Amino acid sequence: MSSYLTILGFNSAIPTVNSSPTAQFLEMGERCFLIDCGEGTQVQLRKAKARFSKINNIFISHLHGDHCFGLPGLIASFRLLGRETPLHIYGPKGIQEMLETIFRITETQRGFDVVYHELESKGSEKIYEDNKVEVYTIPLNHRIYCNGYLFREKPKERHLNMAEISKYPEIETCDYHNLKLGKDFVLKDGYVLKNEILTTDPSKSVSYAFCSDTRYSEKIIPMIDGVDLLYHEATFLHDLKEMADYTGHTTALEAARIARKANVGKLIVGHFSNRYGDLSVFTDEAREVFPNTFLPKALESIKIGV
Repeated sequence: MSSYLTILGFNSAIPTVNSSPTAQFLEMGERCFLIDCGEGTQVQLRKAKARFSKINNIFISHLHGDHCFGLPGLIASFRLLGRETPLHIYGPKGIQEMLETIFRITETQRGFDVVYHELESKGSEKIYEDNKVEVYTIPLNHRIYCNGYLFREKPKERHLNMAEISKYPEIETCDYHNLKLGKDFVLKDGYVLKNEILTTDPSKSVSYAFCSDTRYSEKIIPMIDGVDLLYHEATFLHDLKEMADYTGHTTALEAARIARKANVGKLIVGHFSNRYGDLSVFTDEAREVFPNTFLPKALESIKIGV
C-alpha cells in the first residue's frame, strides 16, 4: 500500500478564502495520522473525503492557535458520529489542561477515551510504534515549546515468488508468513531452500518529516537525513530574515538549505505570511538552492516515495 500526504491547510495564523491554517492527513503503513489541527480542519477532512473513524492518533506541534484550535470541534464531532474507540493525542505539556478545560466549561460529553501523551523533552524521542510505523519527535526552535515529527515505515515483508514456490509441494500456505519474513524453508530431506530463491525484495519503506514552526536550525539535519518527503515552514522570504528570526520562523532560502544538507527527496514549503499574494516567489527563492521544491495545494494528496 502506498503512502500519501494530504495537505488540509498550509498558511500561517489567519485563514483565507482559499487556504486554512496548518493541518495534514498522513496515510502510511495502512494507518491514518492527523498532523496539527488548525481552525477548520474537520471541514477540510470532509472535503478530502477522509474517514474520521480511521484517525486514532493526532500529533500537535505546539499550542499556538493556528496549529490546534480545530481540536475541540473535531473531538466534539467524533462524539456526535458515535465514536467509541480511544483517541490518542500527542502534543506539548499543557494540551490536556487546555482541552479538558474547554470540555468542562462547555459541558462537552464524549463517550470515548482521550489518551494524552504530553511531551516536554528537548531531545528527539520515539513516541509511537506499531508493527508498521514508528514516529519520532523533531525538537524545533520556535517561540514556545515545539516539535516536528518524523514518520518512518518499518521494513516491509518480502514478496512471494510463486513460480518457484509452486515447484515444492511441501511448501503450504501456512508457511508463507515465515517466507515473507525472510526465513529459509527446510524440506523433509533436510535440504534448505534459501529465502532469496522463494521470495523477491520487499517494496521500499518510506519516510516523511514535518517541521513547522521553527527558526533555521541545522540540529534537525541528522534526524531527517534522507527522508523521502520534507515539509518545512517558510513563513518569509530571505530579505525578511531578521523578522523570521524574531518571530521564530524560517525563510524559503533557509528551508531549501535544510533540504539540501539533509539529502531529502522532495521539499514542500508552507506556513506563508499573509503579506505575500503570489506564492510562487517562495519556490523561486528555494529552487535556487534545492530545485525539487514545491508549493502545497489545498486537498492535494502527495505520494511519498516512488
